[in-house]
Amino acid sequence: MGWQDTVAQTVAGLGFDLVDLERSAGGLLRVTIDLPWTPPEAGQPLPTEQFVTVEDCERVTRQLQYALEVEGTDYRRLEVGSPGIDRPLRHENDFRRFEGQVVDITLKAALGANGAVAANRKKFRGTLERAEGWAQTGQWQIVWSDEPPPKPGQRVSKKREAAPLQALGFTLDEIAQARLAPIVNFKGRGAPGA
Repeated sequence: MGWQDTVAQTVAGLGFDLVDLERSAGGLLRVTIDLPWTPPEAGQPLPTEQFVTVEDCERVTRQLQYALEVEGTDYRRLEVGSPGIDRPLRHENDFRRFEGQVVDITLKAALGANGAVAANRKKFRGTLERAEGWAQTGQWQIVWSDEPPPKPGQRVSKKREAAPLQALGFTLDEIAQARLAPIVNFKGRGAPGA
């Protein structure tokens, strides 16, 4: 069993999800954990979002130090943390959990000619939604407008026509990287889809 399996099993055994695992050349092991999320039953409200605490990170750190020592893993420093505001999305459950949120995605391959979208474009920021027929196709979509956001204090003419919304459908296989967009709202984080 490799050190990655040791980390994954230890984190899962303590009741957390392993979000990311990184090993740097300088001997740093960075482990990102989150609380598990289960989709609500149909018709039920979304559960209240809960977050990883410092105590959770300390508990996982202590257990990992022991497990990695038993495994004989060579490392200089171990960091255990929560995902933060730019949390990576890797699994179907991550996409379901953050549906309605603004995400950044990078495609594995550029689109090719696609009308309004530049042919060499691979990076997109927009609202994550289930595409029509999602249950059959598993396809998601990201919806955005290329209109720049108004600057603070800028007056926007009510007569000006808004830039059209655009949508890009994709499957998880087509994604090189996806993460929550690191948007800071100093008035407090809104409910999903707000």
